[in-house]
Amino acid sequence: MNEQQTDTIRLLIADDHAMILEMLQLYLNGVSDITVETVPDLPSAVRELDKSGPFDLVLVDLDMPGMDGLSGLSKALEHNGGKPVGILTSSPSPRVVEEVMALGGAGIVLKTASLKNLANEIRFMAGGGRYLPIELVEKRQSTSDESGTGLSKREFGVLELLAEGMPNRDIGAALTLAEPTVKMHVKSICKKLGVSNRTQAVIAARDRKLI
Repeated sequence: MNEQQTDTIRLLIADDHAMILEMLQLYLNGVSDITVETVPDLPSAVRELDKSGPFDLVLVDLDMPGMDGLSGLSKALEHNGGKPVGILTSSPSPRVVEEVMALGGAGIVLKTASLKNLANEIRFMAGGGRYLPIELVEKRQSTSDESGTGLSKREFGVLELLAEGMPNRDIGAALTLAEPTVKMHVKSICKKLGVSNRTQAVIAARDRKLI
């Protein structure tokens, strides 16, 4: 009895979509070695972690109330005593994937994926593994020279900040680059994407699913 209890994974899922929570809970209730609690937002998750945590794994929706981008991931990690916290989302950009991993996230579970592998993904992350779906791994590996663009990793970083509407000065500060260097990268990005200005570069990159 004690052995069974020890082997059971305690999972907390935070998502503001009731249908997602109900679907995940219904599926996971049929998995003998996983027990699941659900909450609708990050503040509720933090309260649950402080009251009943740490959990063996926490999954937090990237876009739910209280997340404030990926700062919510850091907050969840802090309140879960350093135990694994992963992200639930639908279609993360390469930059989001990089940031999740850089912040120490346990991985990313896609809401668009089949449920059939979910239990194994949960076991893997709860056991200390870092999980990324194969499509995100492939996208991550190709960001440095995305098919047909030849963008460098640095240019790709500049492009993603362009997409956020940042001026060159702020991009330089974020990436520790001199403003003239940022201008040079923007010019190179436009040339490689076959466009004439930064606005067109962002549009072209989104059309090609680069960001």
